[in-house]
Amino acid sequence: MDLYSRKQRWKLVLALIAMAIVGASLWYSNRIVNKVRQEERKKVELWAEAVKNRAQLVNYTDSLFHRLRDEERKKVELWAEAMNRLVGSDVSDLSFYLKVASDNTTIPVTITDQYGHLLPGLTRNLDSLIVRDTLALRREVRMMDSLHDPITINVYSGQKQYLHYKDSRLVTELQEVMDGIISSFISETVMSTAVVPVIYTDSTRTRIIEYGHIDSLVVADSAAMQARIRSMAQANKPIAIDLPGKGRNYIFYEESLVITQLRYFPYVQLVILGLFLIVAYALFSLFRNAEQNQVWVGMAKETAHQLGTPLSSLMAWMELLKSRGVDPSAVTEMKKDVDRLEVITERFSKIGSAPDLTPEKLYHTLRATVLYLRPRLPNRVKIDVVTPEDTERTVPLNRSLFSWVLENLVRNAIDAMEGEGSLTIEIIPEGPEVHIDVTDTGKGIPTAQFRTVFQPGFTTKKRGWGLGLSLSKRIIEQYHGGRIFVKRSAPGKGTTFRITLNA
Repeated sequence: MDLYSRKQRWKLVLALIAMAIVGASLWYSNRIVNKVRQEERKKVELWAEAVKNRAQLVNYTDSLFHRLRDEERKKVELWAEAMNRLVGSDVSDLSFYLKVASDNTTIPVTITDQYGHLLPGLTRNLDSLIVRDTLALRREVRMMDSLHDPITINVYSGQKQYLHYKDSRLVTELQEVMDGIISSFISETVMSTAVVPVIYTDSTRTRIIEYGHIDSLVVADSAAMQARIRSMAQANKPIAIDLPGKGRNYIFYEESLVITQLRYFPYVQLVILGLFLIVAYALFSLFRNAEQNQVWVGMAKETAHQLGTPLSSLMAWMELLKSRGVDPSAVTEMKKDVDRLEVITERFSKIGSAPDLTPEKLYHTLRATVLYLRPRLPNRVKIDVVTPEDTERTVPLNRSLFSWVLENLVRNAIDAMEGEGSLTIEIIPEGPEVHIDVTDTGKGIPTAQFRTVFQPGFTTKKRGWGLGLSLSKRIIEQYHGGRIFVKRSAPGKGTTFRITLNA
């Protein structure tokens, strides 16, 4: 018992040390992760500030672009006013109006009457191929109207004409440059320089415009991407960006994959270490059990060998006593004990080798064992073998080894009852199995020791090796393919051991 108490204490100490090591490892790893996270947070804040500053630059460029477009609108309106006065006023000096009309060398314009008919000769800065093709010119007018509202020119007698125009080549080129700046802003400033996973969406937060540092499997699944956006929004407030022609867009971001990996790395490391320790412990236990088996076998066979010599001598002395007329009853009792010694020697000799199992009548085997033990046990102990319905039921057994198990259970029960009480042995058939319950009225076994009682060396007695139940477990499970365990036990109320065998 002291050995197992010390063993349990050492297990507890080692478990506490292991928990302390795990806690220290997790604390140190989290400390490193927090430091890296703070540094990365600073980088992300700088990146976000750079994104906002670059967005402001883009918006400022766009404002300049709008001012240029407004200036062109004023020029067109001035050109239209000049045309209006040329056709609708009687002035002596038309040089100023002619100069205004002729100075338009950049803005494509054309004039139609109030019915939408093109007026020949009243186009400026249009491609000559378009001017010569009436259909192409009509398409050009429709395109102009989609971009800008036409300007009305009042002519004589209430007639009206309409001036159609579009942006000049300079503005068109600037628009292309502006689109390139916006595209560059999204691809380079937002995506390329980001050190963390990034998703760029429109104002609805559902249409994804760009993304970076996102797993391709997640990108391929729209539901997964939306879930990722929601998790990013919970982790960090999205950056709102107002871009010309794009409206308000949002940039969602989260911690980088490195931070995530660092966060879970200690757990993965501990799992791997745990698996390694489990495998190492299993191998160590396997080798230890193999060594124990060799010791068991060697000790058993040596015991059988040592018993053989005095046993032969006792048999010779019995024959001598018979020839000298010693009381036959005494010789008979001695012969029973010698026969018992022969059985014990046979038992020890079979340890380590596969015993032969033969069909035995279980009830008669139990009864024969109890009949032998009964006169050798205290008188205040009552042993009862409950008669089953089928007393002829056979079970594959090695009779001598199985009787040894039963003897161990009976003697342990008597020790637990301290020489006074009742012991019941009952056979319970159940399908392809048969159970043998051995129930005593002893002091019981604590629940924590249900497994420990079968380990070698465990004993609650001041004297004893603690090998009986260990041997019984080995005989039942390894040699008979069955099971033996504590079915139930309560302090002060007794214990029931159950043996389960294949019928």
